Amino acid sequence: MMTTKTPWFGLHLPSYTFPDTPPEHLFDRVVDQAKAAEAAGFSLVTVMDHLYQIGGVGPETDPMLEGWSVLNALARETSRVRLGTLVTGVTYRNPAMLAKMATTLDVVSGGRAILGLGAAWNETEHIGYGYDFPPIRERMDRLEEALTIAKAMFTEDRPSFAGRYSRIDRVLNVPKPVQAGGPRIMVGGGGEQRTLKIAARFADLTHWFPLGLDVLKHKDEVLIQHCEAIGRDPATIERTMATPVVVAPNEAAVQALIDRLPPERRPHVRGGTPEQAAEALRPYLDAGFTGFTFNNTSYRTAEQIGAIGELLRLIGG
Repeated sequence: MMTTKTPWFGLHLPSYTFPDTPPEHLFDRVVDQAKAAEAAGFSLVTVMDHLYQIGGVGPETDPMLEGWSVLNALARETSRVRLGTLVTGVTYRNPAMLAKMATTLDVVSGGRAILGLGAAWNETEHIGYGYDFPPIRERMDRLEEALTIAKAMFTEDRPSFAGRYSRIDRVLNVPKPVQAGGPRIMVGGGGEQRTLKIAARFADLTHWFPLGLDVLKHKDEVLIQHCEAIGRDPATIERTMATPVVVAPNEAAVQALIDRLPPERRPHVRGGTPEQAAEALRPYLDAGFTGFTFNNTSYRTAEQIGAIGELLRLIGG
């Protein structure tokens, strides 16, 4: 993988837990974090598309806001950062309605929306909210159909499509997205048989977890093979990932941040001061990764987010 793109950072907001903050002021805290990211030079702010809090972030009973509603509100509180879900579960919404929602966010934000989409995984909230949770093969089929519909609605006047699970019939999507061709599509996940094959067809960006550079390079090779099979230039897909580095002032603080991560990711994350984190990030930049997302579970104050901005400047973002 080769790239000449400028590296950029995203701030991911999976947590809405702010001790001593009542519900009527909760969103103000979210706005503070998004504005701090924008001021620090971040290029993207994302939210989860979950209805319950997920393991690894907090107890299931922690506060959770509906993601697309949050994004539209943030669109009026920010001016530069792109906005999207990391990533929307395909099972939660009619695909045509989802394409309309992404279009609406693009209009509201003045052309800053991205459409992140994946196959969904959290069965508990499906049960709670009464959504069907089909086997993974069907969810992958639904993902492919949903992306087909979204691309058509972003770019065509009255598209029709009839799939096994979804359909549209000369559907109207007016106004069209502000961005030519519609919001950029991010496909989340690294499954080599289906997810990366779908990404090769539809994605403008992929997003993977830090599971070791050798593993990520292998996934990249698989993605390239899928692209070559359909005649697509793999360089047209931007590779992004959850950050493999943490920024903290000392070794104890670094370890505390790493200890918050899921156990399978901890061996593959390093860091320290912005200068030390920049050194640890260099192999990923050399491998062609350009976008790195940091979580508000670890970086909650403007000062902490600003320190990541210093890392971004050090690597040339």
